[in-house]
Amino acid sequence: MEWNGELQAFTYPCPCGYLFQFTKEDLKLGEEIARCPSCSLYITVIYNIEDFLESSKKNFQPTKQQPVAIA
Repeated sequence: MEWNGELQAFTYPCPCGYLFQFTKEDLKLGEEIARCPSCSLYITVIYNIEDFLESSKKNFQPTKQQPVAIA
């Protein structure tokens, strides 16, 4: 997923053409599932909670990670 500053959310393209979106608030609430607003697909969001906790004390800037293939 990539950070989208305009949407203030992490996004990932869905095969149907829409975007999965996952916000910082979702992370704070412990959510792990991002659903496509257009179709029935969903993805499990995997993140390092330590990065989030350390960053919550200052301006949240996600670490740059390698893309992960999702089947």
